[in-house]
Amino acid sequence: MLRVGVVVWLASELMFFAGLFAGYFALRAVNHDWPPEGVELDAARTAAATAVLVASSFTMHLAVVASERRNERGAVRWTVATVVLGALFVANQAAEYAGLGFTYTTHAYGSIFYLMTGFHGLHVIGGLVLMLAVLAVGVGRTSRLPLEDPLTVTEFYWHFVDVVWLAMFATIYLLR
Repeated sequence: MLRVGVVVWLASELMFFAGLFAGYFALRAVNHDWPPEGVELDAARTAAATAVLVASSFTMHLAVVASERRNERGAVRWTVATVVLGALFVANQAAEYAGLGFTYTTHAYGSIFYLMTGFHGLHVIGGLVLMLAVLAVGVGRTSRLPLEDPLTVTEFYWHFVDVVWLAMFATIYLLR
């Protein structure tokens, strides 16, 4: 039931992000200068951060495989690696925001850029909190909760967040 519930919830998240993409393309359709003059995004740096996020999907999968084999130490180790990679992605996003020459109030592009990437960043942070919560409950001294099911649904969520980012990266950074 947990897995079905998470898949249904992720379907609703997909609709949320679809609305953001629809907003982006609607704004792009009515603005002839897209992105506006003065918008300089570092696609190479963000591509490197994207590679880090994609790598985190592999480490998350390795955590689940370890939990399925009842290798708790391996599951914890790979989950911590995933948290570190996800935190690096978020840190890059924060550094990018700090260096941009526009804000969410500068123009429509700024509004949709920060809305899309900001909500995605919040979802990444939510995934990191979820992973830490699973680890805290699953490996706490008073808990004997197996990590397999919680890590599996966390993996569903994490892969979803990664796939959404790949679409977002292609839309914002490559389709100029």
